[in-house]
Formats: sequence, C-alpha cells, structure tokens
Amino acid sequence: MGRAGVDRRGYGNEAEGAAVRFLEARGYRIRARNFRCRYGELDVVAERGDTVCFVEVRMRSSAVWGDPAHTVSFAKQRRVVKAALHYLFAHELRDRMMRFDVVSVVGQGEQARVEHIPDAFDAGM
Repeated sequence: MGRAGVDRRGYGNEAEGAAVRFLEARGYRIRARNFRCRYGELDVVAERGDTVCFVEVRMRSSAVWGDPAHTVSFAKQRRVVKAALHYLFAHELRDRMMRFDVVSVVGQGEQARVEHIPDAFDAGM
C-alpha cells in the first residue's frame, strides 16, 4: 500500500479514537471498535442505558468540502444495518433497543471538531 493509504488509515484511526473519547466523556460505554462480519464493518458499537448505538465515524481534514456526516450513503446505511443486526444476534442482545448514529470529525489532533448525530438514520430505511 502506498504512503497515501497509510496516512489515510492512520487518520481514520485517529478520528475513531476522537469519536470514542467524545462518546465516553458523555457517558457511553464502548462495546467494540471495528467489528467486522460478512455483512460489513461497524466503526464503533457503544451503549448507553438500554440502547445499543452503532456509530459510523466520518472524517475530513477540513470542512472545505462539507460536513463528512453527509457522506453516509444509502448503500452504506444498509450495510451498517445488516452488520448491526448480525452483532445483536451474535452477542445475544436482540431484546435491546438500537440506534444508528454518526460522529463527524473535522480536522486532526487537538484542533479536531467532533459532532455527534444521534439517530442519524434508521433500520427501516
């Protein structure tokens, strides 16, 4: 993989770390990061109270091209929903409430702006 791929992956890990710290500071318990299954990947699985939150983390180095939260396509939403259902059944959590959130990270390091959008999309689509 070329240098751009390594930088992008490192930036993605940094953005996910910022998202996790943001959520934990607001009382969420992180259940999993980068959960992979045959249906796709879940960036962050968190819970708060009786609700399991499946969090898609989107990032951009700057806001010049718009809010990264708006880049979660319908196809991506479908993959996240399928992976989330798989997660719920695999971890025997099917009786729990679920929610699909997006965390937008713009910038890097201490200057990063983090925004949490609870209930950004739903499973019914």
